[in-house]
Amino acid sequence: MTPWEAVAVLAAGIAAGGINAVVGSGSLITFPTMVAVGLPPIVANVSNNIGLVPGSLTGALGYRAELVGQRGRLARLGVASTLGALIGSVLLLFLPAETFDVVVPVLIGLACVLVVVQPRLNRWLAARREHAHPHGGPLLWIGVLAAGAYGGYFGAAQGVLLIGLLGSFLDDGLQRVNAAKNVLSVLVNGTAALLFIGFSLFSGRDVVDWRAVALVAVGASIGGFLGAKVGRRLPAPVLRGFIVCIGVVAIVKLVYG
Repeated sequence: MTPWEAVAVLAAGIAAGGINAVVGSGSLITFPTMVAVGLPPIVANVSNNIGLVPGSLTGALGYRAELVGQRGRLARLGVASTLGALIGSVLLLFLPAETFDVVVPVLIGLACVLVVVQPRLNRWLAARREHAHPHGGPLLWIGVLAAGAYGGYFGAAQGVLLIGLLGSFLDDGLQRVNAAKNVLSVLVNGTAALLFIGFSLFSGRDVVDWRAVALVAVGASIGGFLGAKVGRRLPAPVLRGFIVCIGVVAIVKLVYG
């Protein structure tokens, strides 16, 4: 990795950390950047997941005021996120690499669509929130489990999926929903990261690029803190447009690169 490539990965980490704290689709920046500097897709995905954990943590800490009173809810849903992350990360490690190469462009496309439709999704959530189950119910638990599996396998726009699920099934404000999303994202990314690190250390199969991990971790920590502080001031249409453009470039790179 050249010095300029390292700068690009660091910058992508800062952007992703900030975006994840507010929206939840930062991997659409870091993952394509890692692929662009020459990392194999699975190594890029695993390294990206590990590197984003500190940023997820700083983003969650930035929303700690909105987390007051959510301990019981997060304990229940955290189990679902952890189990889902284990399922998704095991699938990533043991399915053929060709499967990842085929599936990821589709997942990136889905993530871009979710980012685009999020404003309509939020309006729909607001219209029906008064009818939501006070604790989410079993359907929310299953949905969070599925979102955790998605996050353990790839993770781009995992936060958008979680916001949609939590906002649909919980009778709570959007900022508190976003705070809960950040905590569940920490659990998913952290669980998958531990599994990936253990697998890399004991299997003899090197799936982690530690230089990329360090760069993304530093950048995401900065971005997560800033995103939680000032992310709400960013022009949402510009942010979404930038994310979608990065996603389209990633799809082209993976399909034709």
